[in-house]
Amino acid sequence: MTHCLVLVACQTKAPIEAALVERLARKHGGRPRWLAPEAAVEIMLDAAPLRERITAELAGEPVDWALIPASGRKKQLLISDMDSTIIDIECIDELADMVGIKTEVAAITRRAMNGELDFEAALQARVALLAGVPETAIGEICASRLQLNPGARTLVRTMRANRCLTILVSGGFTAFTAYVAELAGFERHQGNRLEIEDGRLTGRVLPPILGAEAKLASLEAAAAERGLGLGDCLAVGDGANDRKMLEAAGLAVAFRPHAVLRRAADLTLDHAGLAGALYLQGYAAADLHH
Repeated sequence: MTHCLVLVACQTKAPIEAALVERLARKHGGRPRWLAPEAAVEIMLDAAPLRERITAELAGEPVDWALIPASGRKKQLLISDMDSTIIDIECIDELADMVGIKTEVAAITRRAMNGELDFEAALQARVALLAGVPETAIGEICASRLQLNPGARTLVRTMRANRCLTILVSGGFTAFTAYVAELAGFERHQGNRLEIEDGRLTGRVLPPILGAEAKLASLEAAAAERGLGLGDCLAVGDGANDRKMLEAAGLAVAFRPHAVLRRAADLTLDHAGLAGALYLQGYAAADLHH
């Protein structure tokens, strides 16, 4: 079976060296094709080398890489986490900052995202600390603190341009997912609902709580709706509550992930932006929609 070795780098910091590509291609009998000059390349291999060997050969190189079967790379459904994946913040931590408890809440967030705490219980505990935060804080965070991560809009727009269904699914809150979905271009969004009374957060999350199982269920339902197999889907995330949907999807991308998620990913993006998920599918720079 033909396999594809994909290398992606942060072009502005450390371009991929042509000598490295030539060395890998020569050693493994591959056929390289540059997808983006100095930023992304694929090497077609007639036989897959041992992953451990590639790991050793690329140790210390400032590139992200994946070794996957060459067939069926382009996916027809994108489902992605939001906080610290599509956007560069954890919205709940920023809400906590409004009442001076960001350090406390962020510590719980990190433990939950690394799988050390039950997600549902940790979410309820953090939201309880937000009782009294004005609803207007949500708009302030969207306007002044929230930014898309590099390549997020390009990932979503390119897949939509290729008739893929795009879904933003978050353990965060619909007050933010609605804004981010429009900003990045997602067709659909899902999240948890904050209870708000008299213009202030009550400290409660309205049931049902969307956690790891719900993210997986969203993937399965969307695939079934489109008549797709899970192998036709791309999932992107960064934390423990994304693991089940990444393990189920045909292509799994972890963006700056917590350690618990690394084992579930086909591609871990430590250097490149989210456009790396497009290069993994074989899209070239000329195919991208920014």
